[in-house]
Amino acid sequence: MIRVVLCDDHALVRRGIRDTLTEAVDLRVVGEAADYGELREVLRNTTCDVLLLDINLPGRDGLDVLTTLKAEGMPIKVLMVSMYPEDQYAIRSLRAGASGYVNKAGDPMLLINAVRTVAAGRKYVTPEIAQMLVDSLTHEPTQALHNTLSDREMQTLLKIASGKRLSDIAEELMLSPKTVSVYRARVLEKLKLANNAELTVYAIRSGLV
Repeated sequence: MIRVVLCDDHALVRRGIRDTLTEAVDLRVVGEAADYGELREVLRNTTCDVLLLDINLPGRDGLDVLTTLKAEGMPIKVLMVSMYPEDQYAIRSLRAGASGYVNKAGDPMLLINAVRTVAAGRKYVTPEIAQMLVDSLTHEPTQALHNTLSDREMQTLLKIASGKRLSDIAEELMLSPKTVSVYRARVLEKLKLANNAELTVYAIRSGLV
């Protein structure tokens, strides 16, 4: 039996994933969490094989949590689950130590297959991610400016480009508005942009939103 813990801040999403996984007789959801604090508590009291971890969590985002778990030597295998397209976060997730990356909008059967693959000690990548990995090995690297952003800066970029105000972003990420403003300033500087309008255009042209 493969024991799975879910970490996503949306209860309806967790329910959908749980319902999908329970269709497989060899998978069992043994715990759920909405943020890093709840996840720590679940992992202290529950033995699991695979953690399904959302990237867009309040407070500490999924990539921060992943880095912490790996730094602490947690033996759990982590499968990142996100609404973001593969080209935005898949490679970042794998480099940070994830065993795989799955888009929430994908076929539910792919999620079951991904959990089984990761539990068996293998990496799970979609054909799209595999192609990106091959391209990175066979072509001269062309560093897009947004690839220089930190994970928090990338989050800030995507949320601003989606039309969210800094106060809303601060509330979602459980950060102070001042901190989010600092991230925004760094994004504008790194991307050589002047304001939110230019940032939004950049994100659209780069296929980020």
